Amino acid sequence: MMDGREFVASLVAGGMAGMCVDLTLFPLDTIKTRLQSQQGFYTAGGFRGIYAGVPSAAIGSFPNAALFFVTYECTKSVLGPRVSTNKAPFVHMIAASLGEMVACLIRVPTEVVKQRAQACPSMGTYKVFIDTIRQEGILGLYRGFGSTIKREIPFALIQFPLWEFLKALWSWKQNHAVDSWQSAVCGAFAGAFAAAVTTPLDVAKTRIMLAKTGTTVASGKVLPILTNIWKTQGIPGLFSGIAPRVTWISLGAFLFLGTYDKVHTLLL
Repeated sequence: MMDGREFVASLVAGGMAGMCVDLTLFPLDTIKTRLQSQQGFYTAGGFRGIYAGVPSAAIGSFPNAALFFVTYECTKSVLGPRVSTNKAPFVHMIAASLGEMVACLIRVPTEVVKQRAQACPSMGTYKVFIDTIRQEGILGLYRGFGSTIKREIPFALIQFPLWEFLKALWSWKQNHAVDSWQSAVCGAFAGAFAAAVTTPLDVAKTRIMLAKTGTTVASGKVLPILTNIWKTQGIPGLFSGIAPRVTWISLGAFLFLGTYDKVHTLLL
């Protein structure tokens, strides 16, 4: 079981890693959101107001990442000793999935406000937040919760077992544990691959969060949205924003998992 010191280390390291990534790579995230927007890149703001929505990301990033890593490490510490080494990837899959589900309690409201501000930069973060509450209530902040979970769990199922596997392989090759920068490189590869594969789910989630209240898209059904994109825009539509998404997530995973590893090691 995880002791108090490890709990605090995971909490602080996760939160710091989250803030580091979200604030450093925010412009790439804005470009990705606008490329995926139904109204089109330039109508959604183009390259203007590239930091629109950043207050939402700044407020949500620490608790979001901290919750993820505390859940991830706790689950690993409970399940890890009970299974054989060859079943470790399944432990990582379960731990990452649970971590994502808990983190989404913070991530989804943050994303809703952030993405609406990114797609309508003239409004500002505070006005977007107030308008969402006024028009849709608290539940409006959780629009797209289901589609976010449907994106995050497949992503986590790919990224984290792959990250742990690459670290274990590198450790075995060099005969000692990986350094923080090596952990970051493994994270970048795992993140890029997971990001590319799950882009259609990310496109659906963006459309749901940006849709006008009361429309069929706003109801949050992922499969009909993906089918409609496939029929109207084909493969390019399903993978819109893939370049900034893969770039953002691979760089993000490098910073996120590298920072987490370094701070976690220092605190312990």
